[in-house]
Amino acid sequence: MSALTSAKQWARGIKRDAVALWIAARDPRVPWYAKATAGAVAAYALSPIDLIPDFIPIVGYLDDLLIVPVGIMLAIKLVPVNLMQEFREEAMRREKPVSRAGLAFMIALWALAALALAWLFWPKPA
Repeated sequence: MSALTSAKQWARGIKRDAVALWIAARDPRVPWYAKATAGAVAAYALSPIDLIPDFIPIVGYLDDLLIVPVGIMLAIKLVPVNLMQEFREEAMRREKPVSRAGLAFMIALWALAALALAWLFWPKPA
């Protein structure tokens, strides 16, 4: 198997697992701590806005290459194995959802960062 084929397969697995965690966050059989983790990770992974925008050289892709996969692996460990397998099968039958909660969170985070920077660098009266 070539490295490109392996990378494509890994990326498909990450996408599937993000949707599976989105499903897990809504299932009553999943423990609350796993739901909270799965919901947060899925909301971020499925959000159309990144914490670090991709147009920033090198650093922009760190969240896609490190933060999301590590968060998904952590959340998967918290969901019971038999349920996770069921959620993965369901995720393969569904379309990828879009996280409005993740979008709202990222917009709020960027707005807070902008306000903090404006407050920090705003000229103070002498």
